[in-house]
Amino acid sequence: MGELAAVTGLAEALARGYGVTDELNPLTLGTATGAMFHDVENAGELTPDELRARYDELLRAVVESHGSDTVREETGVEGVGALTNGESPSLTLDEAAAVLALDPEEPDADAIAMEARDHLLMGMTTAVLDVEALESGIDGALDAREIQQKIEGRLAMELDEFALLHGHIEERKP
Repeated sequence: MGELAAVTGLAEALARGYGVTDELNPLTLGTATGAMFHDVENAGELTPDELRARYDELLRAVVESHGSDTVREETGVEGVGALTNGESPSLTLDEAAAVLALDPEEPDADAIAMEARDHLLMGMTTAVLDVEALESGIDGALDAREIQQKIEGRLAMELDEFALLHGHIEERKP
């Protein structure tokens, strides 16, 4: 790969900083986007409430930089002002993604939500979990059919549910 990069000029372009990377998908490039929900460090060591608090920190930063009125107007998401008061409002993954998408460093809301759900699916693969095992691992808080439909995006997923699934999946990874 290094020889190919040298021959094609990719290595030189990288060295000169032309914005060329060896990553083909900008959504998975660590420097292409700011922090997303699935990027929370040590997610498997946190309780669902602690994980949700980390998500709220990401959202709070966007709300504080844009102002809660602007966020509400541009996203249609109600209750975002509660974030600036240290509260954790009821939000779906899609609503939270819409808030994150206001950050110019982030992709659009659909891409953020899709990337978060894809991360759950990939995590399930790595942890060798199916939806039944996941249901059992979260003590039946969601049934297997709900889990599948929420991860596929066919049913709305609450941000608290995402935290529950995300934490358990990360905890089970080798």
